[in-house]
Amino acid sequence: MDYRDIACEVFSIESDSILNLKNNLTDDFNEIIKLILYIKGRLIVSGMGKSGHIGAKIAATLASTGTPSFFLHPAEALHGDLGMITKDDVVLAISNSGESEEVLRIIPSIKHRKIPIIAMSGNKNSTLVRESQYFLDISIKKEACPLQLAPTSSTTATLAMGDAISVALMNARGFKSEDFAMFHPGGSLGRKLLTKVKDIMCVNNLPIVSSETNFKDLIECMTSGKLGMCLVCDNGSLSGIITDGDLRRALKSGNFECMAKDIMTNTPKTINENSKASEAEEIMLKYKIKELVVLDHNKNITGIIQLYDVGNI
Repeated sequence: MDYRDIACEVFSIESDSILNLKNNLTDDFNEIIKLILYIKGRLIVSGMGKSGHIGAKIAATLASTGTPSFFLHPAEALHGDLGMITKDDVVLAISNSGESEEVLRIIPSIKHRKIPIIAMSGNKNSTLVRESQYFLDISIKKEACPLQLAPTSSTTATLAMGDAISVALMNARGFKSEDFAMFHPGGSLGRKLLTKVKDIMCVNNLPIVSSETNFKDLIECMTSGKLGMCLVCDNGSLSGIITDGDLRRALKSGNFECMAKDIMTNTPKTINENSKASEAEEIMLKYKIKELVVLDHNKNITGIIQLYDVGNI
């Protein structure tokens, strides 16, 4: 048996389930986005079992993309954690069947406090949907599980609907990469978005030669600089850059009488010292280079940033 065939069938069933969500969307989706967008409190996500696991991920995605949110376990809520919910919050209750006992048992307390409830369910005729003010239909035609028992397509559809909510809210808020970085300072992406070029650039003992520097002195400057490159400057202005690749090509050609101006790149890529490290990385990857010349607002050279520096953030 080729188990890849089974995997392909799972992918097909689950992708069809996600695509079918487009047909399930109603005007309630727009109303839900507006409701969450303007709440004073948080979006509280709750669900039991597999729906709970997916709900926790949805809450985490929302929180990291600008919507204050956390996951509330319905069983723990029954024993005091309902106190975590305030009158300014909105509750997103997830249950594919719409009949999960633990979820239904917390509904009366939430309704008594007049807290809006959004039901995310695959059963539009369920108790949960009837008891809620808003409904997100995550119904599917079939599970990927051959026994039609293990939540597979249904949990995938639930996760996709949660992502749709998060992305819609991001667009509504004009959520930018800088905002994302503020919520992810510990991750590599967040650090790159928050770190400026001037924070990590090399500034000491920069290897600088003039365009008339001979080949021997050029090698000595590049060796002592330990950056694998040299800047070529004349009268205080940047004329070009010489990398170790340029030097190797000159050595291979046997042209040992050349000067810096003969082998330098005349238009080196530059970046402002106040630019984000992520921008520097993007430029270097785009042009397949390892370093950028750093300039201040007056176009004066202030340092060198290398791809290695950004990668170590």
